[in-house]
Amino acid sequence: MAILETKDLSIQFGGLKAVDHLNLTIEKGQLYGLIGPNGAGKTTVFNMLTGVYQPTGGTIHLDGICINGKNPVEINKLGIARTFQNIRLFGKMSVIDNVKVGFGNSIKCSLFESFFHVGRYKKNEKEVTAKALELLKVFDLDGEANTLASNLPYGKQRKLEIARAMATNPKLLLLDEPAAGMNPHETAELMQTIRFVRDNFDMTVLLIEHDMKLVGGICEQVTVLNFGQELAKGETSEVLNDPRVITAYIGEDE
Repeated sequence: MAILETKDLSIQFGGLKAVDHLNLTIEKGQLYGLIGPNGAGKTTVFNMLTGVYQPTGGTIHLDGICINGKNPVEINKLGIARTFQNIRLFGKMSVIDNVKVGFGNSIKCSLFESFFHVGRYKKNEKEVTAKALELLKVFDLDGEANTLASNLPYGKQRKLEIARAMATNPKLLLLDEPAAGMNPHETAELMQTIRFVRDNFDMTVLLIEHDMKLVGGICEQVTVLNFGQELAKGETSEVLNDPRVITAYIGEDE
């Protein structure tokens, strides 16, 4: 069964059709890529999937449930988490506290108990701290749990943002250019981490990425957008060798 299905998904800003009749079907457990040149509409798709933008046409189903009209908090609770093109960490908070924020959906104590540190607060805090450390170990960040997030190297900040998204226990993880700004070594590590997450956390991953080595190395299928419309879709190696896709990225020869 598909974890995510969009039918004729569209959004228009004034006279601009940013995304036009996009049809995506992503099966549970897939590593799926959404690629295309700058301005193709990829991040706009993510914004619709997460409720930041409301579609002007079409439908979105997550695990069989229509999520049209729901806000970002509701959609996150239903099982979609994301990262962003530009890192959005809490820079003045520690690494572990950034991850603990992600466990907000699973807090089992009242506002009163949390504010005054009484009742179930201590047990809940201990459980959340343990879970956060487990996630940090996956990303080899447990040794820097008490470091300020802003003091991490860029590549580790990227990893921390993914760890925080995973703390919400999503069914579908959306990664928006996770390798942006990374060197080849960091990108290779990221590829291994994404595979590990998919294989060990029962996770489906949809990613936007411009690094074609990463896309070709981990994505099983891809959809290519160009000017908001689907240009190609299918098995990754075939799509990346499609002349139409190559032309969209490098332009026509003179």
